[in-house]
Amino acid sequence: MGFLSKKIIIVSILVACVGYFMWSNLTPEIDFNTQVKPLLNKKCISCHGGVKREGGFSLLFRTDALAPTKSGKPAIIPYDPSGSEFIKRLTHTDPEERMPYHNAPLSKEEIDILKQWVKEGAKWGDHWAYTPIAEVSVPKPRWLMGLLPASQPDWVNNDVDYFILDRLKKENIPPSVEADKKTLLRRVSLDLTGLPPMERFQTQFLKDNSPKAYENLVDSLMATPQYGERWAAMWLDLARYADTKGYERDDRRSIWRYRDWLIKAFNEDKPYNEFLTEQIAGDLLPDATDQQLIATAFHRNTMTNDEGGTDNEEFRTAAVIDRVNTTWETLMGTTFSCVQCHSHPYDPFRHEEYYKFMAFFNNTRDEDTHADFPLLREYHKQDSLKFLEVQGWLKANVPDRWKDVTHFLKTLHPSINSLTADEFQNSELSDTKWLVLRKDGSARLKNINFDDKNQLIFPFSCNTIGGNLTISLDSVKGPILKVIKLDTSRKTQYVDFDITPSVSGVHNVYLSYSNPQMASFNDNGIRFDWFHLTKKWGQRSTDSNSINQKFWALVKSSNVDATPIMQENPADMSRKTHVFERGSWLSHGEEVQADVPKSLNPMPNNAPKNRLGLAQWLTDKRNPLTARTYVNRLWEQLFGQGLAETLEDMGTQGIPPTHRELLDYLAYNFMNTDGWSTKKLLKTLVMSATYRQESKVTPELQSKDPQNKWYARMPRVRLSAEQVRDQILAVSGLLNPKMYGKSVFPYQPEGIWSSPWNGATWKQDSAGNEYRRALYTYWKRSSPYPSMTTFDGVNREVCVSRRIRTNTPLQALVTLNDSTYLVAAVALANKMKYKNEGLSISKQIEKGFEIATGQPISTEKRQVLEKLYQTAFNNFSKKLIKNDSEKHPSVLTQQPPDLAALAIVANAILNLDEFLNKT
Repeated sequence: MGFLSKKIIIVSILVACVGYFMWSNLTPEIDFNTQVKPLLNKKCISCHGGVKREGGFSLLFRTDALAPTKSGKPAIIPYDPSGSEFIKRLTHTDPEERMPYHNAPLSKEEIDILKQWVKEGAKWGDHWAYTPIAEVSVPKPRWLMGLLPASQPDWVNNDVDYFILDRLKKENIPPSVEADKKTLLRRVSLDLTGLPPMERFQTQFLKDNSPKAYENLVDSLMATPQYGERWAAMWLDLARYADTKGYERDDRRSIWRYRDWLIKAFNEDKPYNEFLTEQIAGDLLPDATDQQLIATAFHRNTMTNDEGGTDNEEFRTAAVIDRVNTTWETLMGTTFSCVQCHSHPYDPFRHEEYYKFMAFFNNTRDEDTHADFPLLREYHKQDSLKFLEVQGWLKANVPDRWKDVTHFLKTLHPSINSLTADEFQNSELSDTKWLVLRKDGSARLKNINFDDKNQLIFPFSCNTIGGNLTISLDSVKGPILKVIKLDTSRKTQYVDFDITPSVSGVHNVYLSYSNPQMASFNDNGIRFDWFHLTKKWGQRSTDSNSINQKFWALVKSSNVDATPIMQENPADMSRKTHVFERGSWLSHGEEVQADVPKSLNPMPNNAPKNRLGLAQWLTDKRNPLTARTYVNRLWEQLFGQGLAETLEDMGTQGIPPTHRELLDYLAYNFMNTDGWSTKKLLKTLVMSATYRQESKVTPELQSKDPQNKWYARMPRVRLSAEQVRDQILAVSGLLNPKMYGKSVFPYQPEGIWSSPWNGATWKQDSAGNEYRRALYTYWKRSSPYPSMTTFDGVNREVCVSRRIRTNTPLQALVTLNDSTYLVAAVALANKMKYKNEGLSISKQIEKGFEIATGQPISTEKRQVLEKLYQTAFNNFSKKLIKNDSEKHPSVLTQQPPDLAALAIVANAILNLDEFLNKT
């Protein structure tokens, strides 16, 4: 073969290779996630998925899709579309055989996609949100065929902007210019602190023309304590925080210390992985602090049903299910609740995996008790000193028991709740809350483990005088542990006795009550709440200064603040978890152990199969959902919508992200570069040119991107319910900056609350507490604060991942007429008038507008407000504006005519779009 022939062959091979390369790029392989999965979800999955498997065929998982159907043959044969029944049925001429059954046929293009997919091997694909988060290259411009980096575009401030600019170029849309300093000042202050800028920040920033002026402002805002309040307010919806328990009675719950914990956690920039770990499993951390225990109230915000006649196990189970669903929706942006009843119709989660996950939460001590046990008790004054003394003595004298005894003093648990009793003989669970024994009555506490325990402690109260309580083993007439002669007191009493001789193993304990003085068998005789079986740690003493006496004083103390917390069952009280058939808690299927879905990252090595191990799994950098969900949530808080709009569902039925690479870039950096720091992530976002754009909508932008999906401008976003109220109080000078503590009762019209069963009423606070920030407002689930629900606040019976903003006439009625807003208008009018005395009404109006919006007023608006002032002044002077009643005079009619008229103007300013929106 000659040289020329060899050359021709080599060139031919090269041409063939180039041709194949070009052909393969012209006909790319079918993408399952973008081309096939949407088709299956829309056309097929309702009959062939997690709920229904018609003909034994399911398209939920690849293993299911390739498995034999009821016919004994698989419907999909990879690489063989002509032999696959799945494809044949799509083109069948018989309407009874063609799929989708009794629905419109697929188009030729759709069928061709599925044919090609099967021909290529019917390859499955992982949904973008379930793939590991990998490092992402920033799309910086390059030149010389991409070999060399180009200079940074003038518009770009940081890496966020490269992703946005890259997409804008593809859409042929230019970005907007940077907003003016006053707009930026108000915008970033509202976003980072939830409040308009403080006067010192205004002065400092507006006078600072250095390149670092804006960055210095951002750092200063993040350093304020108001920063923590703003972001805690966001988290309260996710934690379904409320000051009541929910359901029919909706009684009070003291859980405000969890809100305090949140504010402090955000202010100290607690790393997000620690932030989550403490909320999920703070009680399981080594030597858990009180603050870490309080953090677990995140999952004690579940509702408790105090209504008489309810099944406590049913509502304990409902609380556990809520914890599962909240963990997935809040922390992982995934709808998991439907897996309670069947495998997920659209995402790769199987029915039994729901209950394996539920097992992580099924072993906690709470049991739908009226007292919300277990509670973290915080002692006050002398009791706090006693506690420290007892704790110190225990550490020195019983080093092997001091942690257990101290924990009991803090929580009165682990104890056996009396509502778990059964085998009632002339006894009952009174109002389904407490065990009550009547004359000659008895009841059982089943399966009590006595190993290494020799002391029983419990409180009781008598409804009659005298009688005997007998405690026996295994039957009413079994071996007697103790006969307790009751005294003449009807108050709550505490009993502790040594179990002698010692008992071991698991036994049923029977409680029997006899009292010859009781005339009726129907009267309640003795009532119980809890029983604490433990190992004795000290000697009894009659010395009032003894440690034992101080121990009992603390147990009996009612001068405590008690916060519901999570606490794991000890080994001898652990529960089994079963699959609920069709989701019914009454239909137990196979027993399962705690585990995570196989479609996601595995549990970390050596992670325990409890909530602490679950927290380690959630915050493992291999978890594809946790960081993505949080980054997406913070983006939504700043830009009005998430990069993936459906914050609650990043699964296959959710709206895909507009900038997936940016989302992954931020999530990866959040974990690896920023060390899970919320403040660093927020600073990255607010420092970007994307965030600092003006919000002006041009005709071009309105035409090309009406929903602002590509971020060629900053969106105008209506403030949240809390921010609307806080801003009005702030600009009027009424805002009380006091932080932390119990919830408050601001203005609320009479008759809003209706609690006939207990007569609870809304008692308005005073001394400035009625003007505290909105997140401190008392939140009753069955009747949330009206003005905030009007602005899309939620009742918090379940977690809410995002509030859907509405625009209704009711909102204007609130801001124009609500008592708080009218008082604020008068206060603002006072600032306009008395801080600008000697100036004309026109100038006072200008000053009021600038105080409220941070911007100078236009001539047109000033003239309209001047006319409004004159009209109002004339009406007030002639007393044409009157009170609705003498009993309830209006705050406006109590003012001099000139101030009342200026308050009308101030009220109008507080209702302008510029004020109620972030621009």
